[in-house]
Formats: sequence, C-alpha cells, structure tokens
Amino acid sequence: MLRQASLAVASALLVTACAHEAPRPVIERRTDVVLPVETQIIEAIVPRRATLETLLAEHEMPDRLIHAAIESARAVFNPRQLRAERPYRLVLSMDGFLREFEYQIDADRFLRIVSRDRSAPEKLEAEVLAYDKDLEVVAIRGRIDADHPSLIAAMDETGERVQLAISLAEIFGGSIDFENDLQPGDAFEVLFESTKYQGEFAGYGAILGAQIINDGKQHQAYRWTNPATQKAGYYDEQGRSLKRFVLASPLRFTPRVTSGFSRRRLHPVHRTVRPHLGVDYAAATGTPVVAVASGVVVSAGWAGGGGRQVRIRHAGSLESYYLHLSAFGKGIQAGAHVDQGQLIGRVGSTGTATGPHLDYRLRKHGIFVDPRREHARQPPGEPIPAGYLPDFATARTQMQEQLAAKLPGRPRQERQPSQHPRRGNPSRGPFS
Repeated sequence: MLRQASLAVASALLVTACAHEAPRPVIERRTDVVLPVETQIIEAIVPRRATLETLLAEHEMPDRLIHAAIESARAVFNPRQLRAERPYRLVLSMDGFLREFEYQIDADRFLRIVSRDRSAPEKLEAEVLAYDKDLEVVAIRGRIDADHPSLIAAMDETGERVQLAISLAEIFGGSIDFENDLQPGDAFEVLFESTKYQGEFAGYGAILGAQIINDGKQHQAYRWTNPATQKAGYYDEQGRSLKRFVLASPLRFTPRVTSGFSRRRLHPVHRTVRPHLGVDYAAATGTPVVAVASGVVVSAGWAGGGGRQVRIRHAGSLESYYLHLSAFGKGIQAGAHVDQGQLIGRVGSTGTATGPHLDYRLRKHGIFVDPRREHARQPPGEPIPAGYLPDFATARTQMQEQLAAKLPGRPRQERQPSQHPRRGNPSRGPFS
C-alpha cells in the first residue's frame, strides 16, 4: 500500500513538472532562394590579330549588336587601332545583349561602350575616358660608375625606367653628349612626377627639376611655365634656357665616337689619306637618328658612298648631314619641316661602310666644320624675360626645397682620375 502511494505521488509530481515546462520552439527549415544571374562579366586580354568585330563575335554576340558597337566606337576611337595584349572587360546580359565594354587604349585612356536603354539594346554610346590616377612627386639620386657606365644603367639601378632616362637626356641634350661625355664619378638628381593607377605604376609626368654633375661641372634644370604663353621650358639656375640651337649629338644613347673630324684620315675602305668631314658614331642598325636642330629637309635619298642620306638646312647658314642610314623617318623628304629632336632616320651601313654607324656632318657658311667643336662654342639659351625672373626665382626655390626634403644629405663626390682639368666645385650639395 505504501509503495503504491509513493508511485502515485511521483506520477503527480512528474505531471506537474511537465505542465510547467516551456514549449520547445518549432524550427521551420527552408531551402535557400537562388536568384538568377542577370549578367555575365568577362575580363580578358585582346588576342593577337583580333579586331573589335572578331573579339565581340567570339563571345557570341548578335551580328546587329556587333555592328552597332563598332559604329558607336568609330565616333570616338578608330577600331583599327585595337592592339593585342591590352586588357578588356565585357558585360553581357544572359540573352546576349551588350551592357558594357571597356578596352584599355593606353596607360592614360580607355574606351567605354555602354547600353543605357534596355528597351533599345542596339542604341549604344561610346566615349574615351581618362584613368583616375594618383600623382606623386618623387626624387632620386644616381651615379655613373664602372658597373653603371651609362645614364640608362645608372637610372635602372635607382629602380626607375628607361623613359625617365630618355626625358632627362632630352632636357640636357643641348649641353651634354650622354654617350661620350659621361665618366665614372658623375652623378645626377631628379625631381619628377610619377603616376599610379590602382596602386601600380602608370607612367611619368613632368621632370620638375634636375641636376647632373659631369666632369666636376654642375648642370641644373628647372621647369618653368611662361604665364604669357603658357609654354613650359627648362632653364638653368640663372634663368637661361637649356634649349640650344644645336643638340650635342644626333644619337641619344649607345653610340661611341669611332672617328672624329679630320682633314687627313686614312680611309678604312679605300686605304687612302683623305679628309673626314664629320664624326662617326658606332651604333646598332636601326638606332634612331634625330635632327640636331629645327629646319627644312634639303634632300633625303641616295648619296653614292654616303648611302641613304638626309640633309637639313637650318637658320644661320647651317646645314647638317646624316649618312649611311638604313631607313628614313616618316615624312622625311625634300621640303619637309622638322623640329629639333624629331626622328629623321635610323642607323645603317648603306653606301661605303665597314659596318653600321652614323656619319654626322655640319656645314657652316658653305664650309664643313667639326660638329663637336662647333657645339662647344654655342652660347647659352635665351633667358627668361626680366619681368618674370622673380616668379622664376620663387619656383626655383620651391623645387630646391622639395629636393632637399626628399633627398637629405649631400651626394658623395668620389672622383676617378681624369686627363682633363676639373671645373666647378664638386663639393657643392644638391641644387646648391
């Protein structure tokens, strides 16, 4: 009887506990909702020998849309200029209609074709846009030594690219022959603009200021824009233009002088003593040759032993000759106007020549003169007008301060023995 009573009490307690227990939540399981993808995005590289038509056709776009895309592009871009290895981005709807197409034209611009009206897919708009880039002012310092004997090699050692070396050579091209004047111990400093796109290097802007110490002599350059003409140029510390009437050399890089100007030289082919009325530069076939000064082409053709030759008439009764060329520059023919530094031909070995080289000559008042000696006699360039000198001085000081802040300290001026007397004061600091 006692046992039955105990069981009854236990049962009653269990029922009471269950009655007070909170109800368990009901978990409703549902499957994920999958939305259909409305567009397809393709990012790729333009293949070789592709045209805009074949590129779009490869992605199975309807012919009428391909035609519409090409016609819209023609308004702002020549489709024939589509280049291989350039990136492009294509956005297509699932039914094959074009939503957006982007193609990188160069480091600065891209082509965009877009559909803004879904009810009229063949109505496309095209525009050429500039990349949104970050601009930074950078300063570097480099040296010429046994391991880096050229400006290009020394520039590469700083981590910068050949384009910057070419720009620097163009600025000082009226004062320094970069292939024959540089020597171990020379140094340079450059303040310049560098651009980045999405964190990657995108190109160089302007060189703002630079200094080259060559054979102990300082050559300085400051970029200044004339407020009246809005034209920018490079000037020395006294405000004199660095642009000389005649460049130091018609070849920017890689040549060396193999034969100088002489009234009596043993000809390497004919083995007779005769005048050599120019300077021979050894360089690889195809090396660009530029006009040393602005002028008008007198002739561009075959010149017997001189092979393919360009002859240019300049102001001041001066003429320049470029012999043994392998090819002429585009548009170089009699009567054509050329600018200083413009490509007029390429090094070759046409005519009577033992190998590829450039025979460069100058004739003044009808008489051939030594090009290198004539260049050394050039006066400084035109100065900044006196009224603008205070503005130039302010800009020059700002560039000096920027360079000093970005390149603290003084460059070492270790020198190698030279056969020539030293000029200037090699212990001076940057832009001092």
